[in-house]
Amino acid sequence: MRALRLTDGVLQVADVPCPSAADEALVRVEYAGICATDAAILNGYANFSGTLGHEFVGVVETAPDAGWVGRRVVADINVGCGACCACAAGNARHCPRRTVLGIRDRDGAFAEFVTVPAANLYAVPESISPLAAVFTEPLAAACRILEQVAIPPGSLIGVLGDGKLGQLIAQVLRAHGLSVRLVGRHAGKLRIAEKLGLQVQTADALKTATHRFDVVVEATGRADGFADALRLVRPQGTVVLKTTGREAWPLPSAAVVVPEVTLIGSRCGNMAAALQLLAEQKVNPLVLIEAVYDLADGLRAVEHARRPGALKVLLRMASAAVSED
Repeated sequence: MRALRLTDGVLQVADVPCPSAADEALVRVEYAGICATDAAILNGYANFSGTLGHEFVGVVETAPDAGWVGRRVVADINVGCGACCACAAGNARHCPRRTVLGIRDRDGAFAEFVTVPAANLYAVPESISPLAAVFTEPLAAACRILEQVAIPPGSLIGVLGDGKLGQLIAQVLRAHGLSVRLVGRHAGKLRIAEKLGLQVQTADALKTATHRFDVVVEATGRADGFADALRLVRPQGTVVLKTTGREAWPLPSAAVVVPEVTLIGSRCGNMAAALQLLAEQKVNPLVLIEAVYDLADGLRAVEHARRPGALKVLLRMASAAVSED
């Protein structure tokens, strides 16, 4: 099979053996999404080597439980050891020996086939198209905020960053009846959000503002985004950090201690909740798709995805040719 792999710091489309794991499902990948984490890995984040990719949708070819065969699925990307305290508590995402699809010690989904434990699979309802389903994992990450933060009615939430993740977060929070304002620097991206009925504001308009939001979600991935979040959150408010990378973020302790701000790191979330939002059409991720490339053009796809300001770039596998709907 073909796969887009990072080996010794070199990214290439390579012919590799089809994966096999007797105790896992073999999934024929249809689409995979390129995200900021993939770009960070190419810059050295996580010291990963192998097949990239963790946002995907596909169809089960084989599985220990034959009931999965033929079903369209997405997958939780964290695979726990099954023996530690975290796994026993149902919290594999914090297992110290976990593998993570395309990120940590496990080949990912930028390939024609990928293996995943059946326990990590989620069936995609027929009402959800493959192109929408590929967004399940980042949508789940957006849903995670609501698992971590109890947001009282009437609160105003600022989402900093008008890129892919920020837009999905704003849609998810709005879908739960919350008052959200998406703050960004790109007129074109803010127009996309406005067409979806989201409230938007330019970063320039808030350049000197302070204490505007009860909750601020930082989704820019920049050090100055973190500084902006601390400036814009109200005293005793909450700042949620949603991005990772290698850039050091200075933490001005007085900006946290004096106003008694709560800082929360937020990562992966509930895949079932994300699928429900898609099935109920409460979010629309399709507007964020900027380009779709065949796997053979994987290098061009990654180059495109790494352009400043790029929205979602997808990889299409040969098996997706008959499932564009």
